[in-house]
Order: sequence, then C-alpha cells, then structure tokens
Amino acid sequence: MRRSDTAIASLALLIVWQAAALLLHNPILPGPLQVLLAVVRLAPGALGRHFVASAARVLLSTAIAVGLATPLGLAAGQSAGLNRLISPIVYVLYPIPKIVFLPIIVLLLGIGDLPKVVIITLILFFQVLVVVRDQAASIRPELLLSVRSLGAGRLAMLRFVYLPATLPAVLTSLRLSVGTAVAVLFFAESFATTSGLGYYIFVETWTRLAYVDMYAGVVAMSVLGLGLYFAIDGLERLLCPYLFLE
Repeated sequence: MRRSDTAIASLALLIVWQAAALLLHNPILPGPLQVLLAVVRLAPGALGRHFVASAARVLLSTAIAVGLATPLGLAAGQSAGLNRLISPIVYVLYPIPKIVFLPIIVLLLGIGDLPKVVIITLILFFQVLVVVRDQAASIRPELLLSVRSLGAGRLAMLRFVYLPATLPAVLTSLRLSVGTAVAVLFFAESFATTSGLGYYIFVETWTRLAYVDMYAGVVAMSVLGLGLYFAIDGLERLLCPYLFLE
C-alpha cells in the first residue's frame, strides 16, 4: 500500500473522529487534537514507559513463535511421518481460543512478563506452524528433485528452496496475527500486572475517568499495532524482493 493512501485514510478517520466529538459534545469522547497533545505530553513519561513494555512483550513473543514454529512447520511439511504425529495435536488445539488459557497460565507462572509472552507465543505459534507446514507441503516434488540433482545438500535446500518458498507465508501469517496479538496483549495487561498499555488504559486512566489520557493510551496501542504491521511489510520487501519484481 502506498504511503499516500495510508495518509488519506488516517486523515479521513481523524475527520470522522472530530465530527463525532463535536456532535456528542461529551467528555467521554475528546477530540483528536486534545488526545494528540496528551500523547505528546505523556510520551516522555508514563505512556512511553508502558509502550516500551508492551512492544517488548510482543516482539519477544513473535521471535519465539517464529523461531519454534518455522522449523517444525518445514519438517512437518516435508515429512509425512512427522505430519501424522503432530496433525492431531494441531487439529485439537488450533481452533481453541488461546486466551481462555490465560488464567491458568497466570496461576502457573505468576504475574509479570512471562505469562503475557507465553499466551501471545501460543497464539502466533499455531498460526505460523499451520501456514508454514501447508506451504512446505505444497512445494512441487519435481522442483526438489531438480535442485537435489544439482548436488544441493540440506543447507542449500533450506536456503534456496524451503526458506524462499515459506518466508512469504510466515510473514503473511504474522501480518494477519498482529491484530489478534495486540488485542490479547491488552487483555493480558489489564490485570495481574503493573506495566504495559493495557494496564495504563484500564487501570491508570479508565478507572479514574481520565478520558483524554485513556484515549492517548488507545492511540499508543494503535500505533503499536500499525508499527508492527508496517515492520512486517518492510521485512517482506527486504527478505522477499522476488515478490515485487515486475
């Protein structure tokens, strides 16, 4: 998507927001300018600190999920035996909303960063695993045989066949999962913690009816989600330039 299109869409949303604030004329919906000024005022302090905590949790969870799910998905996609072993587990666990495990994870792991990282990792892990497995299994056998006939070993196959074939699928699954991950992060941070944007929005601002500061937190969480989305787009252009050849 072009940057100009993103800017136009953002401007349209701001106009609708401002119009709604003027029509409602209620403190529960401040205008975008008030909220923007609050973001600028709060960013060097509490808001910035909570933003960094949330971003660190999401980035760590994403790295762990991709690091675990990608090799397992590649192996399962090319090994019928391994696929038969893990497919029933994936079939049972994948459709279950992982957020329902959050209270159990908190009971087992306590409060702090670890339960938040674990729950987001669980969500991303299965989404990446399924996509990579299916993509690896769809690689044509004749392509694999032709590369092997040129003397390619395991590392060469991984570098020149499997990774180029599955990287777009990994990045697509991550792009689709960003919204879910940020939503789960908000829910996970709204209790049993003292840091993160979820805590800031729900505990530090909503409970004391600080509406402008609350909307500043919502904007910060939206920026986090958009930043992750655009970062994945950038990675795709960097790691998969062959997708953009005309």
